Amino acid sequence: MSLRQRKAFKALAVFLAFSFAQVYVQTSFAGPGTAAASAPVPQALVAKLSTRGGAATVNGASASSGASILTGATIETPDQVSATIDLGSAGTVELPPNSRIQIDFADDGTVRVKILAGCATLKKKGGGTGEIYTDTASEKTNNNRKNLGFCYLNGGLNPLGSTAAAGAGGAAGGGLSTAAKIAIFGGIAGGTIGIILGTRGGNPSP
Repeated sequence: MSLRQRKAFKALAVFLAFSFAQVYVQTSFAGPGTAAASAPVPQALVAKLSTRGGAATVNGASASSGASILTGATIETPDQVSATIDLGSAGTVELPPNSRIQIDFADDGTVRVKILAGCATLKKKGGGTGEIYTDTASEKTNNNRKNLGFCYLNGGLNPLGSTAAAGAGGAAGGGLSTAAKIAIFGGIAGGTIGIILGTRGGNPSP
């Protein structure tokens, strides 16, 4: 082998050794990044629906217990059907009959419930803020207030359980609820009886 060939082989050996060294260094530094890239990505929160008395509707389609609820969905309960939306570690949302809401939630535990008709109860757990709202009113959770319960009333919010809220459950959806109708008819009947008794009291029959 000539001197020139020996020098050529030597140069090639040095070049190959340098190349292998570079590959080893790059692989060593890429290791942690590769592991991080392959780590599992947290899954988006998916809520679960449970109903009592029949099926509810989700985005206009019939849905019963076990259905998945994605953020942005509109849920409606017909007459005599109630529903619970289980948000896992974020809490639950409960709907009585004749209610309609839009629900938005995020992985950080934030839950927003827009009441479009009827009533809703938000029982908040974990981190993030809970909110029940309409186009003109809003109520939020805080450290001392984890549960919210309101009904739609004239565009605003009325505390759940009050007399006005009972009537608002159906009124917001374009009709009066059964409880509201009973209250109205009961009031009319009571007033009529009072007028009759008052008339007889002032003009006793012979």
